[in-house]
Amino acid sequence: MLINYSEYLIHLQWMNHALELAQAAGDRGEIPVGAVIIDSSGNLIAEGENRKERDKDPTAHAEILAIRKAAKALLNWHLNECTLYVTLEPCPMCAGAIVQARIGLLVYGVDDPKTGAIRTVANIPDSAASNHHLRVIGGVLESGCRQQLQIWFANRRHSIT
Repeated sequence: MLINYSEYLIHLQWMNHALELAQAAGDRGEIPVGAVIIDSSGNLIAEGENRKERDKDPTAHAEILAIRKAAKALLNWHLNECTLYVTLEPCPMCAGAIVQARIGLLVYGVDDPKTGAIRTVANIPDSAASNHHLRVIGGVLESGCRQQLQIWFANRRHSIT
């Protein structure tokens, strides 16, 4: 998908916000993933950060929490006109939720070689199981998103040994 320079700057702005949320999650002992949802006017309507450990909830991924908040904010589960920004390629659960919510555009930072379900390991949005065409832009602030995750995991491994 080709985008113009002004669109790219908007993507950078919101991905930076998602990175800030990811940092906050990492500082609280969660895998650092942040998500932001904006509406068609460019307004922030929801955000989330990983909370699996804090909430003791396996579904408390940043994307899921943001989708729930966006649906409540709009009083509608159809999020066709919304853009979701997330620092890490969504897993199968989140990819399914994104398709079910009918997100208009997904923008993510870095591929997930273990559980990425948008393009890397699986491709849920383009599979026969998907009832929605999802537009996707990957690699926005990729190096920053990758570095944040690598530093967090390196620190975690170091503190365990």
